[in-house]
Amino acid sequence: MEERKVMVAGGNLLQAHTWKGMLETSGLRVELRGEALLGGVGELPVDMQTVELWVPESQREQAQLQLASLDADRPQWQCLQCHEFNDASFELCWQCSAERSECHN
Repeated sequence: MEERKVMVAGGNLLQAHTWKGMLETSGLRVELRGEALLGGVGELPVDMQTVELWVPESQREQAQLQLASLDADRPQWQCLQCHEFNDASFELCWQCSAERSECHN
């Protein structure tokens, strides 16, 4: 009998692929769902535009612990080149690709 899978996280495509890679590196089996629907952005309801990570139920607790370890509160940083605010996890500005400056965190 096939093991039931449960969703452990949802979010944008970049974030989902990052989390998927991290979980797989830890030895977990991960299935990415919803990626094909992103071509319908603007046409589909917002709640259908997320990418979801699914794992076997037996690995759910371990996956949730791994993902929780990523949720450290880190402030955004502002790019010195274009002044755009970036998520703390970004090493390059999403707007202009300038490198992160530690003096403006």
